[in-house]
Amino acid sequence: MQVLAKLEEISRRYEELDTELARPEVQTDLDKLRKLSKEQSDLDEIVKVYRDLSEVLRETEELETIIADDADGELVELAREDLLVLQEKRAKLEKSLSVLLLPKDPNDAKNTFLEIRAGTGGEEAALFAADLFRAYGKYAESRGWRVEMMSSSMASAGGIKEVVALVHGRGAYSRLKYERGVHRVQRVPSTESQGRIHTSAVTVAVLPEAEDVDVEIDPKDLKIDVYRSSGPGGQSVNTTDSAVRVTHIPTNIVVTCQDEKSQHKNKAKAIKILRARLLALMEDERQAKISRERKSQVGSGDRSERIRTYNFPQNRVTDHRINLTIYRLESVLEGELDDIIDPLAIHFQTQAMAESLS
Repeated sequence: MQVLAKLEEISRRYEELDTELARPEVQTDLDKLRKLSKEQSDLDEIVKVYRDLSEVLRETEELETIIADDADGELVELAREDLLVLQEKRAKLEKSLSVLLLPKDPNDAKNTFLEIRAGTGGEEAALFAADLFRAYGKYAESRGWRVEMMSSSMASAGGIKEVVALVHGRGAYSRLKYERGVHRVQRVPSTESQGRIHTSAVTVAVLPEAEDVDVEIDPKDLKIDVYRSSGPGGQSVNTTDSAVRVTHIPTNIVVTCQDEKSQHKNKAKAIKILRARLLALMEDERQAKISRERKSQVGSGDRSERIRTYNFPQNRVTDHRINLTIYRLESVLEGELDDIIDPLAIHFQTQAMAESLS
């Protein structure tokens, strides 16, 4: 009954938003219009499923009345058949609502920063970082997202030492957040003459894009240095001091950008990345206070945890958090990630539901 009361309250709020959005003064206030439209959009799916459930409950009540009256044997038999169908539909709708009513991560709908860094393994780690970045790019393309390069540092053999990209698209963070952590690769490098398998590691960080209202940065807290950008091996790329290094003094977070030829563009990108890292830091601190005892680090973004292994000789990908193994490594590196992300989402949604009930 408490759940139905909550759903009724949500439905009423949805109708109130309809009325508010139709007002002329709201139509001319872009900030308020955007805020109310987003609130209504967030409630869309819940209200639709709730209304479908309400209709099922109404029809169920009518059929139960027919069966109880027992006026016509043939009619009762038909009512019982219809009731079985409605019971199945009701179970599915209630399951959907149980997930939709879970506490929402306020960052889920945001664009997301994707940061990939080569770890242990030297050039082999850098080559796999490039493979992984390409896979995420293909996955983004398949979902209609746009990838904007923010900063990169290339390795001499064609790999990537570090890359930071901004993924634009609704729900980008909600899907990619399960990718943060250490990704381990096991394969025979092209330079290995003995055929020995090497183990390397790549770190992936996923940060929601922060807006000005999320994180306020005092210009006095920033130290900004400019220098001449360079490419692999240290050779000069530009002849002007266009590269920018931004240091946030209170946290000692440092962001560098040199991909753009314009100093101003590099500075703007660096501050955007800094804002996202500060938001992630604030969220990590908040999560730590709420759940210090939790062993799972997915929610708090612990990047020291090995989350996945890519084994090339066995064509195997294993996600260690949920003991999931699939033998389609090539398709995964072609961006077909839903077979991994879907089970992860279900696992952590179920875990969140259990914790909210307890």
